[in-house]
Amino acid sequence: MTETLSQESPRVSADEFSGMVETLSNWGRWGAEDERGAMNFLTPDRIVAAARLVQSGRTVSMALLWNTEAGPDNPRPALHYMTQLGDRDPGEPQTNADFLGTDFHGKAMSHLDALSHCDFRGQLYNGIPQSSVGSAGASFGSVMTVEHGIIGRGVLLDIPRLRGIEWLEPGDAVMPDELLAAEEAQGVRIGRGDIVLLRSGHYKRRQALGPWAPFYLSAGLHATTVRLLWEREISVLGADGDSDARPSPVDGMLSPIHALALNVMGVHLLDNLQLEDVAAACIEERRWEFLCVVAPLRIPGGTGCPINPIAIF
Repeated sequence: MTETLSQESPRVSADEFSGMVETLSNWGRWGAEDERGAMNFLTPDRIVAAARLVQSGRTVSMALLWNTEAGPDNPRPALHYMTQLGDRDPGEPQTNADFLGTDFHGKAMSHLDALSHCDFRGQLYNGIPQSSVGSAGASFGSVMTVEHGIIGRGVLLDIPRLRGIEWLEPGDAVMPDELLAAEEAQGVRIGRGDIVLLRSGHYKRRQALGPWAPFYLSAGLHATTVRLLWEREISVLGADGDSDARPSPVDGMLSPIHALALNVMGVHLLDNLQLEDVAAACIEERRWEFLCVVAPLRIPGGTGCPINPIAIF
């Protein structure tokens, strides 16, 4: 298929980006040993307040289907095959069993990025050396830091709805003023401890036009939006892409949002979500905030894991 590219977004020089790294850093904010990062904003009182958002009891999954088909956005497809069928067992009851396997850090699996996922300039979040991640996994900032769940107020910002279109085109970058405009249009304001979700329409476009290779071509946030997210003290950032606009607007950087969120601010990322169903639910429920529940897998040393985030209205 032929890709339609959006107009090139404003460039950010390497020096300007270095300035952002310095001013937006949360390193040392919660101590030299901290490996939770911005999850420290998601305090028990914030969780209790988020639980009070439950009114109708409606639940919506925000995960993609398990994808076992190879394609331009899925060069290493997930595995699912049967390991046991009921007619093989003697006696009763009979049982069926499956095997699942996935190289989940890609563009086809809904997953969590732990803080150990991103190495920037040889360091992880809080200045921990990249060498802390080895063949056995991460000894710092692994998915185990959120093993008891990420539960808080979810806020969906629907940029295509704001623009009056079905989806953003690959390469389109969302600017800070659009985040503010989306807040105003939806009657919501992101704040401390929030799980902020950005809908670009990535999944809807893929369903309508077919898959493409989003590794170097995707809609997402412009690097300059991160200052607003830092000022609002969010805990988690998610998107139906992986939050980064590509081609990158930052000189010499492929994934500036990943670097700023995971490495500089200590903000966990939720990548490759399916936000069409929850966007429709938000319209029907007439609100853009909900209780968001993410239950990461308990993988010692894991740099992330597949997830099925649930929105509860």
